Amino acid sequence: MKLPAVLLLEDGTSYFGKAAGKIGTTAGEICFTTGMTGYQEVFTDPSYFGQIMVTTNAHIGNYGVNAEETESDTIKIAGLVCKNFNVVYSRKQSDGSIQDYFQDQNLVGISDVDTRSLVRHIRDKGAMNAIISSEILDIDTLKARLHAVPSMAGLELSSKVSTPEAYYYGNEDAAHRIAVLDLGIKKNILRNFDSRDVYLKVFPARTSFAEMEDFKPDGYFISNGPGDPAAMDYAIETVQHILAANKPLFGICLGHQLLALANGIGTMKMFNGHRGLNHPVKNVILDHCEVTSQNHGFGVVPEDVEASLKVEVTHRNLNDQSIEGIRIKGKKAFSVQYHPEASPGPHDSNYLFDQFVSLIKS
Repeated sequence: MKLPAVLLLEDGTSYFGKAAGKIGTTAGEICFTTGMTGYQEVFTDPSYFGQIMVTTNAHIGNYGVNAEETESDTIKIAGLVCKNFNVVYSRKQSDGSIQDYFQDQNLVGISDVDTRSLVRHIRDKGAMNAIISSEILDIDTLKARLHAVPSMAGLELSSKVSTPEAYYYGNEDAAHRIAVLDLGIKKNILRNFDSRDVYLKVFPARTSFAEMEDFKPDGYFISNGPGDPAAMDYAIETVQHILAANKPLFGICLGHQLLALANGIGTMKMFNGHRGLNHPVKNVILDHCEVTSQNHGFGVVPEDVEASLKVEVTHRNLNDQSIEGIRIKGKKAFSVQYHPEASPGPHDSNYLFDQFVSLIKS
């Protein structure tokens, strides 16, 4: 028999359901994703660190879990909210159930929640903190705990999920070498470079440009990751050094925001953010559209981009016209806000990796 659990939002709204995963209490910023598959990739995406995830798809856990389908070594979300938490799974390739997976990795969740109502509430009220508990059901006690949870705005989180030590990835005899600044990188990004004859050295978040230069890379990659980009002075400085040295540079998601900040363009906390597998983006340079995977709660300030003499817009979101890609004038440097390695299109955006390798070759 499932134990009761409660979800309390920062604005005082509460939802009651059943315990999922580990019995306990967890808190973080609540957000939602609209993907119908890939829940394990979402759970292990370091960009979700510190966030409670609401899944709009009705069934979570129905195809179990598989060790090969992770984007990092551990679950990174702070908690899960779902409608149906399926302990019984149907896929032969699975290693086990989602319940065992959550218990092994100490993840607290809540199921049997009206996620349609919850998502509509978040859409209307915007991003906010929340707390889940299957051990404390008293609302006043949970309010006190929730009050102590810091806002995502101003939080530097990348150093908490980055690799503690540098490591190599791929074939040492590959044609090209890329230095990767790991701010919370996903494994499939590394696979995409490896498949393009690239040898990678992945560095911790706070690594200096001078230290990465010792690898003698042909180019630099700035990864995705969690937290507020404006709180990452160390990474902004690194990107500025890369640009000053006229090195080829490619950034994804958080890397996109840091490239903007390095060029005097501000970032902002979005009302809801973009999270899902079906966001339409237009490449305004090539005049074609892409179905993209996205996961970000911060974005670049459009007015700053339009006013800048240093950057050129390359991609726009067709839902809200937000800036999804830029390139730096006179430099071999560009970035996108979405995730080309996730391939929801299924391969609409893979050309960006080819584009970067071509920049290195040139």
